[in-house]
Amino acid sequence: MSEQYVLDLDEVDETQVAVVGGKGAHLGGLARIEGVRVPGGFVVTTDAFRQIMARVPSMADWLDELSRLNAGDREGIGTLSALIRRAVEGIAVPDDVAAAVTGALARHGERAAYAVRSSATAEDLPTASFAGQQDTYLNVVGTTEVLRHISRCWASLFTERAVTYRQRNGIDHRTVHMAVVVQRMVVPRASGILFTADPVTGNRKVATVDAGFGLGEALVSGLVNPDVYKVRDGEVIAKTIATKERALEALPDGGTRETAVDARLREQPVLTDEQVLRLVRLGRDIEAHFGSPQDIEWCLVDDDFRFVQSRPVTTLFPVPEADDQDNHVYVSVGHQQMMTDAMKPLGLSIWRLTAMAPMREAGGRLFVDSTRPLSSPASRARLLDLIGRGDPLTRDALETVLDREGFVPTLPAAGPAGSPVTGTSAPVETDPAIVTELIKRNEESLTALEHDIRDRTGPALFDFLLEAFEEHKRVLTDPLNLPAIMAGMEATWWLNDKLLEWLGEKNAADTLTLSAPGNVTSEMGLALLDVADAIRPHPEVVTFLQGVEDEDFLDELAELPGGTEARDAIEAYLDRYGMRCVGEIDITRPRWRERPDTLLPLILDNVRNFEPGAAERRFEQGLQRAREKEAEVLSRLRALPDGDRKADETKRMIDRVRTFIGYREYPKYGIVSRYFVYKRALLEEAERLVRAGVLREKEDVFYLTFQEFHEAARAKRVDEQLIRRREEAFRSYQALTPPRVLTSEGETLNGAYRRDDVPAGALIGLPVSVGTVEGRARVILDMAQADLEPGDILVTACTDPSWSPLFVGIAGLVTEVGGLMTHGAVIAREYGLPAVVGVERATRLIQDGQRIRVHGTDGYVEILP
Repeated sequence: MSEQYVLDLDEVDETQVAVVGGKGAHLGGLARIEGVRVPGGFVVTTDAFRQIMARVPSMADWLDELSRLNAGDREGIGTLSALIRRAVEGIAVPDDVAAAVTGALARHGERAAYAVRSSATAEDLPTASFAGQQDTYLNVVGTTEVLRHISRCWASLFTERAVTYRQRNGIDHRTVHMAVVVQRMVVPRASGILFTADPVTGNRKVATVDAGFGLGEALVSGLVNPDVYKVRDGEVIAKTIATKERALEALPDGGTRETAVDARLREQPVLTDEQVLRLVRLGRDIEAHFGSPQDIEWCLVDDDFRFVQSRPVTTLFPVPEADDQDNHVYVSVGHQQMMTDAMKPLGLSIWRLTAMAPMREAGGRLFVDSTRPLSSPASRARLLDLIGRGDPLTRDALETVLDREGFVPTLPAAGPAGSPVTGTSAPVETDPAIVTELIKRNEESLTALEHDIRDRTGPALFDFLLEAFEEHKRVLTDPLNLPAIMAGMEATWWLNDKLLEWLGEKNAADTLTLSAPGNVTSEMGLALLDVADAIRPHPEVVTFLQGVEDEDFLDELAELPGGTEARDAIEAYLDRYGMRCVGEIDITRPRWRERPDTLLPLILDNVRNFEPGAAERRFEQGLQRAREKEAEVLSRLRALPDGDRKADETKRMIDRVRTFIGYREYPKYGIVSRYFVYKRALLEEAERLVRAGVLREKEDVFYLTFQEFHEAARAKRVDEQLIRRREEAFRSYQALTPPRVLTSEGETLNGAYRRDDVPAGALIGLPVSVGTVEGRARVILDMAQADLEPGDILVTACTDPSWSPLFVGIAGLVTEVGGLMTHGAVIAREYGLPAVVGVERATRLIQDGQRIRVHGTDGYVEILP
């Protein structure tokens, strides 16, 4: 019957995505909003598309093959998608579908002109817009042409760009279907796009209107530059009037053509301010109806706005939920922890339960609300100074917000000097016994945790973990812990500031801290050199490890000559460091102990690139350089006026920094060690739920919060749909780039370097480890894919402690995220690597294999010819 193939738009609403696709469902929803006018038309439903797909004999096999292709296989995707498109367009529209379309055209005007637009079921979704991925045809006239363009829309589900988009968003091609919207054309004087949130800054209170003469397709396709208006609180706050030389108009017999704009109109605004404000008010009604910021296509016909599309803006970073309507300023936790990837719900909730400061969640990331310390002049100065020393980009972003009068109110003092928000603390004596005692207390607490968690199951496990989380925080709030951390950092800052002032030497502490004692992260990198020493003498072991493709390889090693020694060396390393991994603050990430094959590329690089005994030699060389630097600095200082005092003060600070700077890395090691104990217990509980039929697979619990997992263990029941929704949301969050600073209005800020002392074309960053080095850039986003040669420079997004084993084999470091005292910077200094961090878009601006020069002293990178 015709009803199953065609639905009029006034029969459709946004609940019918499976039948009419995303675009059709949103148009139906738009038509139901009071005051919003939508041109009439109908939708050819997904039932018609299924008929077509069923008539292509090899379609199931082609879709299976397409699903197996990697998103980066452009040639494979291009070839197969073109084959599918030709097959779909080659199928004649079935008689019953053609009859239904013909009947609909008769109702709406057989001789009228129509826009024929693709409407896929995985389109205009909150997590994936598919904007521009499928096809639209304007000014289509006549039944034959409408049917032909419907076929072309069906086929456009398999454009190369649409297939790749689905691959990257984890959407199965076999689950997506295509409807087609057939809508009466309007002949507008002007048209354009309305974003109800600023698409550049993310600010939800600023709407942006792009407007041009004629059909909107000219603007969407980039044929013309639009007028741009920005509106906030019922007022046009900015506008840019473009020179509009070209426009797109509909032809009487169908199709469109490009025309020249009348010379008298080229410099004239497309819309009056009153029209802009009226359009934005309608846009706010549309946004309220759909419940999220919208990307809206509009037309102006006789001073009357018509709307032809509305879709969610999926590129906006979400805003944390607040308990009030006040302005808030949030600082990214991920940029401080060197892990800006999205985290799964269990990871987010456990980090929050064990963190020392309250945190807000948005877009799979965590943020600290810094509004209160920013509102008091005293605490604001402390916070900006602390953040600025570590990451000047975050400081600049915060200052940008503070420059906006009234956004952050001035309040009474925001807390005592020792507040963890500001990071200040009472000093400690320069005594190595303090570090020894702190480590001893941490290890005793960890041993007790491992003992006490045994045999805990069900709700009792979760009750115990809540107590363990309090012990976790008690260890971190040990009265000596923060002072010991700050002692090393403050001594570093003192040395850099004073030696620059007195000797004109930049970042002198970088050399003075080489091979500092007790740095568990730098020791981890050197220890992997020792593992390579155990493997190198055994060629059969090396060959075997080069062919390993999964984590179950350790037991097989014992069967090879020298394999027992190799296995024991790797096992010993995992016993010490197996709780670590990339992104380790997310408890759901696989640890090295769980996937030891992750380490094999690094071990094999060390086998190839180093001679036996490299770890001890590197440490001794660094220690010798530090001693020589100390003697040189003190000698130069004594030659200055009042030199003995300056030298004595500097000697005290050198002793202080070498006593405490290594401990800077230990608390994170302790946290991650405890996390692995938690994780093993939680996964054992998940396995019990799998055996009981409550979960499909144990990793499903990663999409539950700790509290939800607790309830599942108690009730022996989970919401399967919740888990699937969380999976989908996580995939969408992975595509987002978190900002350093985020406001409650949704504005994202990443700061800027205010410098003019670098060569033209250089990439600016933060100098964190002195020296200059030139070499081949290796752009590595996945540590397991590392393939390094001596002299290579590592270029990556960010480095947490798990990356330090790579540092022993590189000549320099460039990262997109980082600060003066973050882990990568500390270890770069430990190993004497020139390093520049905080280089915006470094992994995109620097190509793998290019030669670059890293200026670690001055904080910039040159791309060489």
